[in-house]
Amino acid sequence: MSSGISLFIVIATILNVVGAMWLLLAMRKRRGESTTTSDTTGHVWDGDLREYNNPLPRWWLWLFILSTVFAVGYVILYPGMGNAPGTLGWSQKSQFDAMQAEQEKKTQAMLAQFAGKSSLELSQDARATAVGRNLFANNCAACHGSDGRGAPGFPNVTDADWQWGGEPENIELTIREGRTGIMTPWIDVLGLKGVDDVTAHVMTLSGRKAPTGDATAGKTQYETICSACHGVDGRGTHALGAPNLTDNIWLHGGSAEKIRETIVKGRQGMMPAQGERMGEARVRLLAAYVLSMGEPRVAQASP
Repeated sequence: MSSGISLFIVIATILNVVGAMWLLLAMRKRRGESTTTSDTTGHVWDGDLREYNNPLPRWWLWLFILSTVFAVGYVILYPGMGNAPGTLGWSQKSQFDAMQAEQEKKTQAMLAQFAGKSSLELSQDARATAVGRNLFANNCAACHGSDGRGAPGFPNVTDADWQWGGEPENIELTIREGRTGIMTPWIDVLGLKGVDDVTAHVMTLSGRKAPTGDATAGKTQYETICSACHGVDGRGTHALGAPNLTDNIWLHGGSAEKIRETIVKGRQGMMPAQGERMGEARVRLLAAYVLSMGEPRVAQASP
């Protein structure tokens, strides 16, 4: 916190402690003073219920004084006076960091049993996939769903359709370094009729017919503009992250309206890199769990 706020907290703390002590001493029962008096505060309820103005019993007063003394000792030993760290040097952050370090030691000991194995091999190990399941639930389920089936704009990781490639090494690379997919808007290039025509052609790639547009004209425009990324046959390009347009699996929706919207407005998506935060061992375990959710794969022997 800033020095100004720190100074304000220090002054407020001292004034509160001093004020509390003054109030307690002012309300103490003096030697020889009766515990009960006939003085009242003047407050009367229900006609005959009065609040007496008696001093605090000495034992009760000392409890309050000891509490104030404890408060003074606390702010000397522990953080409580603005930026002052306290004589013991304790802080919530240091305690949290120590706990994190201890937990990381235990985690690394657990991860050591999976060292030297590929993600494909780990995908067939029940212990490894159990760890991967927890990693997926804590890091991936918010976007891809707890079952991995995704949502509009978030890929399904349980099927065979992979925008950047579904091989074990590509899945690891996706998790480790993240991905950024961009399709630019094409309305200014194609015009409204051109958008309808390309939409019609794209729908024919998955065996469907669009309600509007000339698919033949759209094919020419597709081959001129779109094939550079999606390929002439529409099967996409993993190296570019260009989706397959022939399998009727659509990240943003495959209706004529959604395809048209994609061409008009473009699309942009990003998966953040997890490698630096997770570490290589967790990346492989997470990839192993993702592999285990899809079609069974046979591990290849290492050369």
